[in-house]
Amino acid sequence: MEPLNEDAIRASFINCSKGEARRISLPRGLAELPWADLDFLGWRDPGAPDRGYLVAVRDGKALGVTLRVPQGGPRSAAKTTICSLCLTGHPGSGVSLLAARRVGAAGREGNTVGAYMCADLACSLYVRGKKVPEFSGPRYKESLTEEERVARMLANLEEFLGRVGARSR
Repeated sequence: MEPLNEDAIRASFINCSKGEARRISLPRGLAELPWADLDFLGWRDPGAPDRGYLVAVRDGKALGVTLRVPQGGPRSAAKTTICSLCLTGHPGSGVSLLAARRVGAAGREGNTVGAYMCADLACSLYVRGKKVPEFSGPRYKESLTEEERVARMLANLEEFLGRVGARSR
């Protein structure tokens, strides 16, 4: 992924107002992020842990969605859950249900689309082995190459963005 600047990130959001996009806390150290290893930029807001953000590049343009963590009870640390984007297994709270408000009238009526994703939104790094989940049990082994895992993750991301209502702009 090519590095994005603050203006490009803020202008990319399709499921919130321009005012809301201006108030989003961007990730710290934006220039120092491992852009070459990222297929999309994802982060959680440290000041509002129930909020997350995802920015992908589609057809050469940045496209961002705001995400929320629905309120729920504590999760069992003994259970393993799998991210629906990158298929990385995580123990306990390593995967969160993240919901995106749909684009347009549906979103204004309160309709959302949810998916279980890596809680830290670092799917690109997990797929490449640059980050390893805290795993207490046996590791899952895949026969896919890194390139195939990245392609699968991007297809899953594309499917999620399509359900949010993101169209190529």
